[in-house]
Amino acid sequence: MGDNGTLLAVQNLSTHFFTEEGVVKAVQDVSFSIRKGRTFALVGESGCGKSTTALSIMRLIPQTQGGIVAGQVVFKGRNLLGLSEREMRRVRGNKISMIFQEPATSLNPVFTVGNQVAEAIKVHRKIPSGQARKSAIEMLRRVGFAEPEQRARAYPHQMSGGMQQRVMIAMAMICKPALLIADEPTTALDITIQTQILDLLEMLQEENGMSVLLITHDLGVVAERADEVAVMYASRIVEAADSRRLLAEPLHPYTQGLLRSLPRLGSGAKRLETIAGAAPEPMHLPRGCKFHPRCAIGRCDERCRSVEPVLKEVKPGRQVACRHVEK
Repeated sequence: MGDNGTLLAVQNLSTHFFTEEGVVKAVQDVSFSIRKGRTFALVGESGCGKSTTALSIMRLIPQTQGGIVAGQVVFKGRNLLGLSEREMRRVRGNKISMIFQEPATSLNPVFTVGNQVAEAIKVHRKIPSGQARKSAIEMLRRVGFAEPEQRARAYPHQMSGGMQQRVMIAMAMICKPALLIADEPTTALDITIQTQILDLLEMLQEENGMSVLLITHDLGVVAERADEVAVMYASRIVEAADSRRLLAEPLHPYTQGLLRSLPRLGSGAKRLETIAGAAPEPMHLPRGCKFHPRCAIGRCDERCRSVEPVLKEVKPGRQVACRHVEK
């Protein structure tokens, strides 16, 4: 861990996919850091590269489809990209855990949830099966199951979406990781269950002193749960700051558009604002600033259309990739 308490530092990360039609530059030159015990949110529209960034950190990009072409992922002082697969397996699920978007497809339908939670600690702690099962039942209790012994004997299809997500959290937390990556942890859950899941993650984070990388498209969740936030658009980070400052004073035109499109109390029947156009296809990204075809600030010029802006500090703790945002 760095002297400033940095647990994870992603530096100039680029991940590409190679297809018959061409190269998909899913993540380009992404950099951010997460401090011990803090929650860092990665925000953006679907397809912007958030989940690919998370899978790159975990080194779960299928080798047959693509790979990390540049950058470093430094965790507790070690570059994960330089580890062997055997060494990485000791980190994955143990020191760094991940909750995936769809619990129904992430859980194995032919094994009970108790066996699946126990398997995580058996692999990394090398403990007997009986002890692993006791730990699994206790973890199911910790994540809110009233009858954990009974639930441990259930199969995933016998549970609701919220219950399945709690099982995923139990699997991710049983080894008490230093970092939890939560990829859209409340997708497809109703608002009450969403709040319960996020409260649960916050409680476990406080108990374990854990850091969280929260991947979401929901700025309301960011406002309530995140300490720092980075906004991604078309494979790149376009703005990063303390979450309160960014939400109170967005500087990048894309971030401003996202905030204007949020529904507000008291707006009555007023039509919601939208960002014009659509996000570009990853294989056909525009030249220059990737946001320039949709930019509404009225200052988009030839340089915006031809030169990629660099993410740079414009104020203390504020990074923006827009040449029209002055220091």
